Order: sequence, then structure tokens, then C-alpha cells
Amino acid sequence: MPDHLIVIRSAATDYDLQGRVRGSLDLPPCPEGLAEARAAAKRLAASPPAAIYTAPTACAEETGRIIADRCGLTPKRLDLLENLDLGLWQGKLVAEIRKLQPRLYRQWQEDPWSVSPPEGEQLDEARERVEAVLEKLFRKHPGGRIAVVVPPPLDAVIRWLVSGEPLGDLWRRDDCRDPVAELPVAAQWQPAAAAPLPPAQAASG
Repeated sequence: MPDHLIVIRSAATDYDLQGRVRGSLDLPPCPEGLAEARAAAKRLAASPPAAIYTAPTACAEETGRIIADRCGLTPKRLDLLENLDLGLWQGKLVAEIRKLQPRLYRQWQEDPWSVSPPEGEQLDEARERVEAVLEKLFRKHPGGRIAVVVPPPLDAVIRWLVSGEPLGDLWRRDDCRDPVAELPVAAQWQPAAAAPLPPAQAASG
């Protein structure tokens, strides 16, 4: 079991800056996102993790490569770290969904466990596959610190699983939240999902 899991939010894409739903779309980082990745690399170089794993998207893999190069590591891609598949919402502006599907928008915002995007993945399905990945990684690394690079909102799901941190607003990339979070891993780790699901967390949007 590693001592800490470092959860790194992957570099921003043009969709993030435009307020579009990215989901599982494979998008490259934008210039602002590359600057974020370089800042994260500089920050982690002072105390590098033992290993770094990335989601299978261009923005996560490029973020992982930039950080790994600075830390003297080789990033490893894990397909099960794919971001939530948000179905027909992907590529749409959040404001557009809010206008066209106000009830579904509000339900996903307040209690995302109770609804799934049209033709998309249920949040609990994503939770199960990510939990399985974490359990394998924790068995593989008996100590030290390891890092995962994932897009939002999957970063929020992992942070909740490991530390119980609130999910927040899954519609939007949360720029108020630290993009690099080092979370302690308990010696007898039990995912937060073993407990009752978190209560509805109404956002202000």
C-alpha cells in the first residue's frame, strides 16, 4: 500500500475554456493547459513520486509526459482510468444543456448518483472501475508515493474515493480546487464508496 496517492488534474483543453462538456472525448491540451502541466511538473520535481499513471486521453498523456520527464519517470497509460462517458452531452456547452434539459441538468448537479447522461455512463459504473484500478495499484506499490493523471470530473471521483473529499460540481472543471492533491492512503484502505453515497451537493450554477 503506498503512503500517498497524488491525484493530478490533466491539462485544460479548448473545451474546458469554452465551457463545453469534455467527458471521454480525446482532446489535446491547449496552450493554457500545457502551462498548467509545466507548473505541476516543476512542483513535483522537488519530490518525485515513485510512479505515474495516466488516463488514455491526449491531455492526460501529455500532462503525464511533461511531469514524468521532469521527474525522471516513464508514464504508464491505464485504459480503465478513462474519464466519465457523458454520452450525448459531450461537446455541448454547459449553458446549452442547462437551457434545453433544465430538469436533467439540475438533477445531475444536485445528485449525480441518481441520473446518467443520455447514452452515457452512470457515475456508479465509473466509480466501480476506478476503485478496481486503485486497488490494483495499491497492491502493486507497497510504499512511497504514486501519481495518477486524470481529466475532470474523474479527478473529483478519485479524490472522493480516497479521502472522502466532496465531489463538488461535476459539470465544470473546478479551478478553485488544487490541481495537484497529495492524499494519504490508510494502511487498511477502504474506499469511501464502501460507505453510503454522499448526500446531494447542490451547486450555485
